[in-house]
Amino acid sequence: MTTPTLRIKSTWFKSGDKRSPAEHASAMAFIVFRVAGQVLKRMRGADFDIDTGPAYFAFLRECLVFLISVVDRQASGRLDPDERQAFTVALVRHVARILQDNESDLLGPPAPGDASHADRFVDLVNEVVAHYAEFGSDPRASADAGFRPDFAYLRYFGHRLEPTVPAKDRLWVVDQVVAIEGPDAVDVVAGALRSLFDPAPRPARRGRLSGD
Repeated sequence: MTTPTLRIKSTWFKSGDKRSPAEHASAMAFIVFRVAGQVLKRMRGADFDIDTGPAYFAFLRECLVFLISVVDRQASGRLDPDERQAFTVALVRHVARILQDNESDLLGPPAPGDASHADRFVDLVNEVVAHYAEFGSDPRASADAGFRPDFAYLRYFGHRLEPTVPAKDRLWVVDQVVAIEGPDAVDVVAGALRSLFDPAPRPARRGRLSGD
């Protein structure tokens, strides 16, 4: 089966004015959430059984954490430490809010006394991003390509996804993520980040970001 191209349309157009880290994070959160959703869709198209319900959101959360960790590392080459922190904190909060809205709509709110969907996601980010920080950049990536996860980074992402898919699919999920889904998703968010921080004016028309 041919894997469909991972595509996403950008929805912001810069006027040349300097944007704050929080404004950049708001735009990037939309991209990250859309890319994670398309990774899930492509995995389903590759015959991985990811049921609608808790398994769907378990898979989606792991994709979101992976992409946030990558975007944070990519942003480190563009922002000073204080700006990077402000950007990443705002990015996590925006993604958590989008996730909570979607999860509450489909699964309902948490039981009384339980943490909110957003708070659970923030806790997961704090835990797992520290694990991703132990891995490095792909040594084959060109210097101007920015951060690209190395093999171990992508492999760990695949292992994080294993519990979210049925037992019959766990043998293959790491290979699919390392060879196809991880690199394609990284390419798309890297292109989005370049577009977001590129100071050059852009034509006022809808663009397309592709993982081709």
